[in-house]
Amino acid sequence: MRVLSVNVGTVGDLFVRQSDAMRRVATGIHKQPLDGPVAVGRIGLAGDEQADLTVHGGLNKAVYAYPSEHYAFWLAQRTAALKREEALAPGAMGENLTIQGLLENDVWIGDRLRIGSTLLQVTEPRHPCYKFNAKMGFGHAAKIMLQSGYSGFYLRVVETGEIAAGDAIALIAGPRETSIMQINERRRKGRQQDLF
Repeated sequence: MRVLSVNVGTVGDLFVRQSDAMRRVATGIHKQPLDGPVAVGRIGLAGDEQADLTVHGGLNKAVYAYPSEHYAFWLAQRTAALKREEALAPGAMGENLTIQGLLENDVWIGDRLRIGSTLLQVTEPRHPCYKFNAKMGFGHAAKIMLQSGYSGFYLRVVETGEIAAGDAIALIAGPRETSIMQINERRRKGRQQDLF
């Protein structure tokens, strides 16, 4: 298990189609990979911004991790929807950490991840919004994320420090009462309201 890429982004524009018109909305979804170690504070990575703090960022959503194993799935989905293939670079899902070897069925709420000199704690899965549709370029991307369970997960910063691409990820099990996969499955089946 390791970090493949550390990604940050500043708030920028995203154009969203609503009622047959294009509307400009602010977003922090455009993440770019950084070289070298990146400082991680209580509310996230140095240089990273979120546009809507009511649904992104804050102490419980300070860092967003996404498994690289899902990138092939998203490439196939985009190619089918857009009728052309466009590469997906690390950070394309809006994640801060593009990771390898740690999927949604491997992590539970309360698990901790030792990465670099930081200690992070799993808090919840991502619940995608309309901005993810616009970022991916097709209108049902958020629905596909919910149906597939390929959500990634948010992390709280327990100990600040630095993270760099190539850092190993050590998983420290928490109480193991609710997994990210279980929450995604309940959301998919409509048996759980959005608790977060």
